[in-house]
Amino acid sequence: MEPQPPPSRNDRSEHAMTAMDVLTTTRSVRRRLDLDRPVALETVRECLEIALQAPSGSNAQRWQFVVVTDAERRAAIGEIYNRACEAYLESSSAAGKLFAEDPERSKVQQRVHDSVRHLAGNMGRVPVLVVPCIELPQAELPSGNQAGLWGSLLPAAWSYMLAARTRGLGTAWTTLHLAHEREAAEVLGLPDNVHQGALIPTAHTIGTSFRPAKREPVENVLHVNGWQGGRE
Repeated sequence: MEPQPPPSRNDRSEHAMTAMDVLTTTRSVRRRLDLDRPVALETVRECLEIALQAPSGSNAQRWQFVVVTDAERRAAIGEIYNRACEAYLESSSAAGKLFAEDPERSKVQQRVHDSVRHLAGNMGRVPVLVVPCIELPQAELPSGNQAGLWGSLLPAAWSYMLAARTRGLGTAWTTLHLAHEREAAEVLGLPDNVHQGALIPTAHTIGTSFRPAKREPVENVLHVNGWQGGRE
């Protein structure tokens, strides 16, 4: 069965957008980030205040958010990201190399591939870069299962992106720069016990119309009461 995206509601103002609007139209915006229009720091702050309502393991709230607006530091982070992205695009896991056996899906993947390349070449020009971090008592990450650790940061980062959407801002979830995390940490002056979880470019968007993406039907990913409980 061909997956059908839910109905879209485009061009909604901040106050008119419903939860469904926000959840189904918050996209990874790469090509349509306005690189020349400034973003008010106060707007970013409002989005982060909303993000702090996200869950945190043991209510420890060890999250920290580095907001980069300085042109030189943005350019430095952009160079690190671009270098990491070049290696990624040459790898077998690059978006454009996936699902090559499926002509329709391959077209979508190639568009994603091209948009990733575009963002990499312009990351340093994006007006605001937000780096969600988690602060630990010790310098080294704990061994073993880290789901709880990152689960205490990443929901807040996603909430930031949702809040940004309601304010006419576009964002993209990126992590490629983490291949050079220590180098990025030096640019940002991070202590050894502060670890980065993502890099979120933030800008006004070129146009405001964003639609739900085509996804696999839920039946393809739903398993009830165990692995064999779905995918009939």
